[in-house]
Amino acid sequence: MSAKSQHCVEQLCAEGCQSVRASIARLERGEPVPQVADLSHEERQQVLAELRAIMAVYDE
Repeated sequence: MSAKSQHCVEQLCAEGCQSVRASIARLERGEPVPQVADLSHEERQQVLAELRAIMAVYDE
């Protein structure tokens, strides 16, 4: 994961679990998420995968 992608993950996580879940849903639907607006499609997919992995810990 690029440093830019990692920074976006950190920004999103700092907003809390509910916000992360909402961002995951928006990314899955292809809707805009301001924190990842400057990322490529591939980087957005990396951010989405990382957010899913992080939230899986809380959903168990």
